[in-house]
Amino acid sequence: MERKTIQTDRAPAAIGPYSQAIRAGRTVYLSGQIPLVPETMQLVEGDMEAQVRRVFDNLQAVAEAADGKLADVVKLNIFLTDLSHFGLVNEIMQEYFAEPYPARAAIGVAELPKGAQVEMDAVLVLP
Repeated sequence: MERKTIQTDRAPAAIGPYSQAIRAGRTVYLSGQIPLVPETMQLVEGDMEAQVRRVFDNLQAVAEAADGKLADVVKLNIFLTDLSHFGLVNEIMQEYFAEPYPARAAIGVAELPKGAQVEMDAVLVLP
């Protein structure tokens, strides 16, 4: 199966030896996104809501670079340094996704890169 690297300037550049996403056939594996602003590579300013929205925006940009959209996401993993933000993530997620919602995991972690409070990765299947 042919693999294709996905890259866009509309999402943060990889901060290590990985790709923003890899397409294998109709499946696209999106690397974890933290709330970095692509132009500055700094964490977005603001509260947890701003961080969650920035992560969804980054995922959306990578999905679009792969000729997909968030509606094509079949699996979403959410990593939070504080699970008390779970409800906020659910509220914001409903603005970015519609039914049928993707399968999902929400995992509490001790720490994320660059001091982020949220990270998400996803798998999408293109039509």
